[in-house]
Amino acid sequence: MRKLTKEQKRDIAAIRAMRDEDIDLSDIPEVLDWSKAEMGKFYRPPKRSVTMRLDGDVIDWLKGYGKGYQTRVNLLLRHAMASSTDGRISSRAAEPRRHTRIRSRA
Repeated sequence: MRKLTKEQKRDIAAIRAMRDEDIDLSDIPEVLDWSKAEMGKFYRPPKRSVTMRLDGDVIDWLKGYGKGYQTRVNLLLRHAMASSTDGRISSRAAEPRRHTRIRSRA
């Protein structure tokens, strides 16, 4: 996305200062047909950098489809997440793992 120009910022500030009732929307047609709307088209969740160790053949397969293998990994993982029982992270999976040692009482 491009940065806003000074003029765009000024226009936004002027509209923000107005009351809703004072904004003229008469030149904008009302959308009645939403059948071609795309959900989440402009939403982009924040990204975090991670390091993963994957098998070489998996990386070769992902890169075999061309540029953007990391995006492809993200899409595959998102699909797996959405295909899980309810599409959400379980509370157990969200908790940080704690390594415990089992000690014998001998």
